[in-house]
Amino acid sequence: MKTQKRLILSQTDDKLRKYARIENIVTPQSGWLRAIREATGMPLHKLAKKLHVSPSNVLQREKREADGTVTLRILKETAEAMDLKFVYGFVPKDGSLQKLVRRKATETARKIVSRTSQSMELEKQAVSSARLARAIKEKILELELEMPTYLWD
Repeated sequence: MKTQKRLILSQTDDKLRKYARIENIVTPQSGWLRAIREATGMPLHKLAKKLHVSPSNVLQREKREADGTVTLRILKETAEAMDLKFVYGFVPKDGSLQKLVRRKATETARKIVSRTSQSMELEKQAVSSARLARAIKEKILELELEMPTYLWD
């Protein structure tokens, strides 16, 4: 199971890595639908005809995209009518899913080891800072391997 989780993580990371190249592209203020329609010189009424909707419906789609309230179905449908392919994806803020898991494992390991260390101090059984660092490192590796659901608490 652990190996399967790691394999899925790695494969998904590979797919998402392709999106990293476009993460810094700035979306036009008016949205991509209007920007592309205007850039290609496609009249509003022609796009409306292709979509079998009114021109005001097309304007509403463009407005909803710019507002961030449009659905994926509408974006895909409109892209098809404009002879475009609609693509969407996610870019991990940490650079990769593996780095995200590492960060969450590190945060969680520090909390777990810190709680244990505090309990031991209260019982007059404190451990050295070197042993504490080693325990954190070991817990990070364990959490990365296991990827328990509580990483996301």
